[in-house]
Amino acid sequence: MELIDVELRRIRLPLVTPFRTSFGVETERDVLLVRVTTPDAQGWGECVAGSEPLYSSEHVDGAQLVAREHLLPRLFAVGDLAAAGVAGALAPVKGHQMAKAALEMAVLDAELRAAGVSFGAHLGAVREAVDCGVSVGIFPTIPEMLDQVAGYLAAGYKRVKLKIEPGWDVAPLRAVRERFGDDLLLQVDANTAYTLADAPHLALLDDLGLLLIEQPLAEDDIPGHAELAKVVKTPICLDESIVSARSAEYAIAIGACSIINIKAGRVGGYLEARRAHDVCVERRVPVWCGGMLETGIGRAANVALAALPGFTLPGDTSASDRYFDRDITEPFVLHEGMLSVPTAPGLGVAVDLEYLDAITDSVEVIGPA
Repeated sequence: MELIDVELRRIRLPLVTPFRTSFGVETERDVLLVRVTTPDAQGWGECVAGSEPLYSSEHVDGAQLVAREHLLPRLFAVGDLAAAGVAGALAPVKGHQMAKAALEMAVLDAELRAAGVSFGAHLGAVREAVDCGVSVGIFPTIPEMLDQVAGYLAAGYKRVKLKIEPGWDVAPLRAVRERFGDDLLLQVDANTAYTLADAPHLALLDDLGLLLIEQPLAEDDIPGHAELAKVVKTPICLDESIVSARSAEYAIAIGACSIINIKAGRVGGYLEARRAHDVCVERRVPVWCGGMLETGIGRAANVALAALPGFTLPGDTSASDRYFDRDITEPFVLHEGMLSVPTAPGLGVAVDLEYLDAITDSVEVIGPA
């Protein structure tokens, strides 16, 4: 298909509560949205890069610049563009996976809307709804955290993930177990906050019946995770380390993880995320869908991805009201701990353009040179 123009739009969407991890605190989402226009349809994409390069080297200002100056000229140069060809067209530009993923997502959305095919059907979804977990940030006190967890469990979430860091790990986890019991599906996410020297301390978590420990060491220390797995009995899950299907294959091969968190933005797009899923299924490694505080645009795509057969653990595909008082699409609402997979063409959601305009900081429309 032909790209007529591409809109790069920046919005600010307040979070209902501050979200603290080992690398910082977020109070709002500064989001880069992409809208592509073709002769047959428009498509939306969402860049999951943060305001600062803390989770990864990418950040939203850089994503917008690289999209404008380096990625879009290459897409416009492709005469007959298909979503399956976006990654190849952008391959000469090194890195910038989140910016690339946003563009591919928008092109794929437009392509599928024109074809009358849903995102889930195209990716290979096998479920009509997906189990939902919730990610709980770091709190000033344990009682505050326990009250937050209680609220999420009352809402119906099927799994709780606690963010941890040195000094906030064993004690809050024990408090959760004491209050909510051993039947609660519970896991932790360190966001690279530890080193291999912390292995004896992390082994203390083995008595707490956790589903997994997510990304305890630095993203480039895949061999270190393999060594840690020899000391810690709790399954190791990789997140930041998995930047492609190939990196997933390598991590599994050396024993660095027994579970993988797949984030489409981190691996360069939903088509590469599907390839990473296929690698894990072939090797019998369970996967789950991570979240990046997405709006309804990114959430729709994540729910579709999480409906693939290898996603056997509840993901971070929380309901819209977990993060926002008002979403930019129709809200995703939890029903019996699950979210429904959209079935309408493309992403299957409609963007609230009036509200979008009200929270927009800037818009630039880019056409062929």
